[in-house]
Amino acid sequence: MQRRFTQVDVFGPEADGFGNPLGVVVDADGLSEAEMAGFAAWTNLSETVFLLPPTTPEADYRVRIFTIDNELPFAGHPTLGSGFAWLAAGGVPRRPGELVQECGVGLVPLLIEDDQVAFAAPPRRRTGPLSDELVARIEAVIGVPSSEWVAHEWGDNGPPWMMVELADAQAVRTVRFDHSRLGPLEHLGLVGRETGRFAYEVRGQVGAWEDPVTGSLNASVAQWLRARGAVPSEYTATQGSQLGRRGEIFVHDDGTDIWIGGRVRPIITGTVDL
Repeated sequence: MQRRFTQVDVFGPEADGFGNPLGVVVDADGLSEAEMAGFAAWTNLSETVFLLPPTTPEADYRVRIFTIDNELPFAGHPTLGSGFAWLAAGGVPRRPGELVQECGVGLVPLLIEDDQVAFAAPPRRRTGPLSDELVARIEAVIGVPSSEWVAHEWGDNGPPWMMVELADAQAVRTVRFDHSRLGPLEHLGLVGRETGRFAYEVRGQVGAWEDPVTGSLNASVAQWLRARGAVPSEYTATQGSQLGRRGEIFVHDDGTDIWIGGRVRPIITGTVDL
C-alpha cells in the first residue's frame, strides 16, 4: 500500500546546515507494530514516526516513535517533526498555532509558528543523583573523573537520560566516548557552559551511537538547570558539533511549562510502499 512519507530536518540552523533527520509515515493507520519496527530499522534513521488517529478527543493526532532497535514512549525531535509533518499533510488543529500530540507518555502540547515548533517538556519520571556505581562507569565511558564534574542527575522523561554537567563546552566537545562500556539502550547526556550566542553545548550518547540533536535530553537538561538557577528563563543551546551538525535548541520557561523548540524543514516528500 502506498502511504505518504516525508523526511524532515529538525533543530537545523537558520543558515545552511542540518540538525537531526526524522522519517514520518503520514498514513500509518493499519500498520502492525512489527511492520512499523521493521520499516524504522530499514530507514536506519535515529527515529522514524508513524502518524495515527488519536484515541482521545483531547489530542489532534497520535504518534508512535521507533528507533532502529526499539519503540520510545516519547522523544523530542520526533515530537517537533511529527507535528510539522501532520500540519503539512493537511491536519487541521483545533486551535490555530497549537497542537496536542498523543504518545506513550500521554498528551504533549506543541506550539507552531512558521517553521518553528516547540513542545512542553513532560515531567521527568526519574530524578535525583546517579548511583556511585553509575558514576564510576560513566567516568570510564567519558574519560573524565567525577572530581572534575559540576553535577550529575537522572533525566528520565521516556528515554532514561543520565545527565552529567562538565566544566565547560570545550570539555564536552573533547570527550571521546568509550561506548563499549554502555549498554545498547543506555542514554548518557553531557552538558557544558558555552560563551557567546549559545548558553550550553550538549551531547547525547545512546549505546554505541551519538544522537546529533536531542529534544528529550535538552528538555531534561533545561528542567535540571532551571531548578538549580543555572540558566535564565530563555536561552539557546547547541548540539551536534562533533558530528558536523549545528543544531540549535530554543528553551523558554513561561513560568508554567518549559518549552523546547527548533526549526523544522521538509527535505524529502513522497510515498512509501508499506
